[in-house]
Amino acid sequence: MPKIVDHDARREEIAQALWRVVRRDGIRAASVRTIAAEAGWSAGAVRYYFPDQDGLLKFAMDLVSRRVGERITALTARGGTKGSATTVVLRYLEEVLPLDVERMAEFDVWLAFMAQAQAETGAGALHDNVQAVHDGLRDLCAELLTALSDAGSLRDGLDLRLEVERLHALLDGLALHAAVQPGRTTPTRLRRLLRLHIDSLLALNPLQTKDFAPTARQVRQKPD
Repeated sequence: MPKIVDHDARREEIAQALWRVVRRDGIRAASVRTIAAEAGWSAGAVRYYFPDQDGLLKFAMDLVSRRVGERITALTARGGTKGSATTVVLRYLEEVLPLDVERMAEFDVWLAFMAQAQAETGAGALHDNVQAVHDGLRDLCAELLTALSDAGSLRDGLDLRLEVERLHALLDGLALHAAVQPGRTTPTRLRRLLRLHIDSLLALNPLQTKDFAPTARQVRQKPD
């Protein structure tokens, strides 16, 4: 019988080889030749799946955001929305922070792509991908804080749109500190700082239900 080839798995294998090259040697070293050598493939085999380097870079970057999305989906499937409002929000937000080896690898690659997109005027497609990931993280912040607001868990008088931006900036900053100063910004410290921020947004006597379930919706605009 003919051998069945999992082409999606092979594309991911090539993308992961690109990740290793980028983390070790920088994004400029990520040529078809170096990636093929890293993956143990021929350059021709890599080009079969990715005829040009731009396509390979885009796929590798998309893989970062897809991995995060898959973890969030899996979290929901195994009951991630069960529990108190604070517990659920922290549970979801921790999926986008570099709290273990896998997530640190994702962030290192993401950081390299982001720097490349900012440095090169011709990196239009790369810049679009970076923007899409930023938008996705902002949407997650908006969804979670809107759910907290709907549950009556937030302090009165908060500007929800502003709090979404603050949370988004905090996540970016915490992830960057973890990458630059891993000895100081440990996973335990990351979790503590994130919890302190979320706790600062909560009402003293929030309305509580048995389960807190965020739903996909947009932050409502406050009237002028």
